[in-house]
Amino acid sequence: MFSYILDAIIGGAIIGLAASWLLLAKGRVAGISGIVGSLLTPWSDDSVWRLSFVGGLLVGGALLVLILPTAIVAPSGRSLALLAAAGLAVGYGTQLGSGCTSGHGICGLSRFSPRSLVATLTFMATGFATATVIGLMGVGS
Repeated sequence: MFSYILDAIIGGAIIGLAASWLLLAKGRVAGISGIVGSLLTPWSDDSVWRLSFVGGLLVGGALLVLILPTAIVAPSGRSLALLAAAGLAVGYGTQLGSGCTSGHGICGLSRFSPRSLVATLTFMATGFATATVIGLMGVGS
């Protein structure tokens, strides 16, 4: 049990340091939906660091799977189409909410943003409610 707590502390510290570095170095908030969304627009001066950021996420995930394959467990019995549709729905929702959990939950809350507090509480309440309903329906097991 202590290992999980230590892993969470170390992971949280690394995320906090990375978000702080991006804010200090570029004056930008580490909101994944905003970073990816800006890559879908015409090329700009910001595109290089945004592409590097997303590339780093992909390479980091791939390296983790290569080095420690048991770290990430793929959901069994789920179709790729269902997972892709869920991902697109989340992406659409982040556009409606003007940001994602990383932008609001990590960066916005650390800056004491009231808007980010409301957004994060909404994300969490919706997630809890959805997980509960799906669990009661027996669909998620």
